[in-house]
This record gives sequence, structure tokens and C-alpha cells, in this order.
Amino acid sequence: MYLGLDLGTSGLRALLVDIEGRPVANAVRSYAAVHPRPGWSEQDPIAWVDAVDGALTELSATHGSEMAQVRGIGISGHMHGATLLDEAGAILRPCILWNDTRSAAEAGELDAMDGVRDLSGNIVFPGFTAPKLVWVARHEPEIFARVAHVLLPAAYMNYHLTGALFADMSDSAGTAWLDVGARNWSARLLAVSGMRSDQMPRLVEGCETGGMLRADLANRWGMPADVQVVGGAGDNAASACGVGALGDGAGFVSLGTSGVVLTGRNGYAPLPESAVHTFCHAVPGQWYQMGVMLAATDSLNWLSRITGATPADLSAELDQETTGPGNLRFLPYLSGERTPHNDSRIRGGFLNIDVGHSRSDMTRAVMEGVAFGLRDSAEALIASGARLDSILAIGGGAQSRLWVELIATVLGVPLSLPEKGDFGAALGAARLAMVGSGGATVEEIMTPPPVRETIDPRVDLQAAYDAAYANWRKIYPAVRGLC
Repeated sequence: MYLGLDLGTSGLRALLVDIEGRPVANAVRSYAAVHPRPGWSEQDPIAWVDAVDGALTELSATHGSEMAQVRGIGISGHMHGATLLDEAGAILRPCILWNDTRSAAEAGELDAMDGVRDLSGNIVFPGFTAPKLVWVARHEPEIFARVAHVLLPAAYMNYHLTGALFADMSDSAGTAWLDVGARNWSARLLAVSGMRSDQMPRLVEGCETGGMLRADLANRWGMPADVQVVGGAGDNAASACGVGALGDGAGFVSLGTSGVVLTGRNGYAPLPESAVHTFCHAVPGQWYQMGVMLAATDSLNWLSRITGATPADLSAELDQETTGPGNLRFLPYLSGERTPHNDSRIRGGFLNIDVGHSRSDMTRAVMEGVAFGLRDSAEALIASGARLDSILAIGGGAQSRLWVELIATVLGVPLSLPEKGDFGAALGAARLAMVGSGGATVEEIMTPPPVRETIDPRVDLQAAYDAAYANWRKIYPAVRGLC
């Protein structure tokens, strides 16, 4: 048996799988982020510890015999978070999360420094870890002076489970401290943000054992004494492992809170000026690239909150097939944007709204705006040399067949819907544990899921959507200076 732990922004999922990689049981725990000031987003790491303990205690009670056979654990975590520890391993302040924008000025300063993009392969985004530490140094100097270790959320869970300080390559690539091509910490990148190499965890590959489960925890959860904990992965790399998206052309469109277009890469080919993320993959010798928009299903959730209708009800009001673009436009920049704009100040809005528009018109415009935002990411990926050959549609928004057909048409590529089942970050983390503990090879276990349906682009509507996208692209530069 193997355990995959998916440490998300709003909760943790523990997935138990067997030697064939088939899900056996799972347990879920929720927690919340806090927002002390506008643009701030923080979380108490103790909430993660409590969630893991609650989930694994539940599994030990309901599936004790299976837990007694666990050989390995892998952790997927939300990326970029700054968890600060003192010399004794005590937490110094709440973790600053990936969607915290307080360090926009510090990110801009780091990004402008010579060699930073060349080494990291990426723009330094405000959500990355390095600018957060520069902000702490400036605004909380008494805390910064006590920082002995900086850990990403998944690495902190590795530390909790094993007592060892280690992190995987895919997660560490999102710090702006990693030489992503060389897969190692960069002395230059650390120095320009006031950090040292001894404050960094030991680097391992995602499917490489980093430590052994603490004896007291193994006893508490009814697990063997020799359970291996592997490096794990950042959430998107773990999801890619869960769907077998490792090499060139294999990838997914994720319609979650944020939106992601991701494809595996067999080599390192960054294009930072496009705001594409180029990160190490969770398996050796592979990289991946992705474009990220910050508000995908979050845009529909926002419309749901202000109209009082559920997202499902909003979607049900629409014709259930793609009928062509409307004249109402939506900018999905509710929290700023990453790819391709790298703009933390831009905000969303409707354009061309008039007295004749209805709630369903607004819903369609939101879906189209998200689809156009995903095309921005796809265009940036293609410009970097990436291919979009075999693409899955995953995430909560992919439950809307209409939305998937719309995105397929806007992107001009078929999108496949996996058969119902577990194929996300928790499964990817469990697969990494399986490889690390000798249960399978990468080639054997990290395969794509069975496909339920492939949704082709509406060829008859592609020209209309191409024209609508071209017009939509003109809106951002026109409104950028107004925010």
C-alpha cells in the first residue's frame, strides 16, 4: 500500500492506493486561509499537521489492515508558500501563501536584476517565495533575523513526518532560488534576496526517498516502522504524474480555482518573458511548462456569489452546446494575472454590458473570458516551443461539458475527459511514493487514465472565436493604465 497526501489551499486529502495504483480509501480534512489585509493570504502550518493527523487517524480506524501495509508516502503541496522556522524548528509566523500579493514591489526588484531570469528560467512573480523573504526582511526584521530554515508547505509536511529537511525539485523550482536547468540551489539567486544555502532544505527528486516516517507517528497510525517518505511534488507536477503528463506534448487544462495549461517537456527550454512557468518535473530528467491564470472557476464562483445562484444553476441556464461568441466581454482578472501579463494590479470587469443583457449572458461571458485567458497561456506555451498534442481536461470546471467544448474550440485542440475516478494530485503523490519505495517504475505506473470522451473543437465556430479572441486581446493594454 502507498499513501498520497494532497495538501491543498483549502484542505488535505489522503489517498490510499494498492500495489496496482488503484485507490482503496481516502479521507479529507478542511482548513482555511486568513486575509489580515487586502492582498494578504496566510495559513497556520499547524492546521496542516492537524489535518494530516485527523485524516490518517481516520484511515487507521477504517482501514487498519491496509495502513499496516503502507510502504511509502508522497506529498503534493500548494506551491510558493514561505514557512519560516527558527533553529529549533519552531514556526516563526503564519505561512505566506501562493496567492499573497504583498511582495509585488520586491518581486519586481528581483526580476530586474542581472541574471535572475537566466538562472531561474522564470519571471519572479509576486507569489513566488523569494520576494516574500525580501518583504519579511524589510517589514518584519526581527523575524527575518531568526530564520534558520525556509520550507515550502509540502517540505514542511515532509519535515513533520520525518524530522528531516528536504524538498523536491518541482516544488523548489517555484521559489526563484533554484537554477531550474541545473536542478540545484543557485548561490546567486539566494544572495540577491538575502538568503543562504544553509537555510534551504536538501534537494531530492520527487520519487526519491528523503527520510523515514517518525516512529511515533508510525505507531500512532498503525503503520510499519520502515515507511519511506519521498520528495513529493508541487501540486501541478503531482497532478501531471497522476495523469501521466511527463513528456513533450502530453498535458492538461485544469479548470480549478486557478486555470492551468500544462505540458511536459523532455528538455529545459525556458521563455520567461512570456510569463510561462518553466519548472523541474517531479521525476528525474524531465521538466514541465505551464501558463497560469489566477481566476478560472473562481470567476464563475464570484458570479455565483453576487447573483445568489449556484455555479451549476448558472451553467444550466445556458444552451448546452457552443453557439458562438456573444458581444459581452469579461476580463477574468479578479486577483490580477500571471500568464502572459505578470500584472498583480490589473482587475477584472465586463465590457459592452447593456440593459438588455441577462444573467445568462453574464455567465456565458465569464466562461468565454476564462477560455480566452487559457488561450493566452496556450499561445505563450507554443511560443516557447511546447506542443499541445494529448490534452486532458481536469478540475471541477471540467464537469461542464459546455465549458470544455468552448475551451476546445477557443484553443483549437481536442480535450479528453478522463473516466470518473482518482487521477489528481493525491494519486500523483502516491505514484511518486510507489516509485521511490521500489513498487514500480515511472514508465510502469505514470500512465494516462482511461478516457471517457474526447470533445473536439467546433470547426464551424473557430473563425468566429478567433476573431473574438483577437478583439478580447486588445482590451488588456487599453485598461491596464486605468487600474
